[in-house]
Amino acid sequence: MISDEIVKKQLSFLGKELFTKILEVSNIVEVEKNIEVLKEGQYVKVIPIVIKGLLKVFTRQEEKELLLYYIQPSESCIMSFSASLSNDKSNVYAKTVEDSVLLLIPSDRINELTHQYPEFNDLFHQQFKVRYNDLLDTINQLVFTNLDQRLYHFLKESSRVRKENPLFISHREIANELGTAREVVSRVMKKLEKEQKVVQNQDSIKIL
Repeated sequence: MISDEIVKKQLSFLGKELFTKILEVSNIVEVEKNIEVLKEGQYVKVIPIVIKGLLKVFTRQEEKELLLYYIQPSESCIMSFSASLSNDKSNVYAKTVEDSVLLLIPSDRINELTHQYPEFNDLFHQQFKVRYNDLLDTINQLVFTNLDQRLYHFLKESSRVRKENPLFISHREIANELGTAREVVSRVMKKLEKEQKVVQNQDSIKIL
């Protein structure tokens, strides 16, 4: 069970009054690894803030997936926030990378919170800026870099946000997150290994 102190630590930047209000209207849930917490095409009923753990947000097109960004502790999903305000269906989906603790704010309380608490708006303005930069980075990687560079950049960034090296991830999972084929990833991984940028083990990849 998550302690109140951990919740306070992650959300202290909101200020005492807003923090208390959010706790009054929200639920705190523990979610296991690899669980979809937001489905593509569904109306958004809650806005998550990560207290502990890690989420990843994807887009899907013609059965291919592409990782857009990670959501780390004290962060939220701006795509959920945007869809909630406009009462639109979500065009992305989100999944837990590891066992996580989420604060779920009911979407029907968002207008109330944004009108009463300027600092709540500040939270999501900041998130818009962070996600905008994330998406620009994703676009730049897709358009201006070859797959060798994209894959190596992906491995380093995944290692950083997951706080693990070696990185416990399969070639298929990498392929899904980069929107390519597993066979292509396996071929490029061999090249990176020859260049002494990675070491592949049976169930992990060490980034050098």
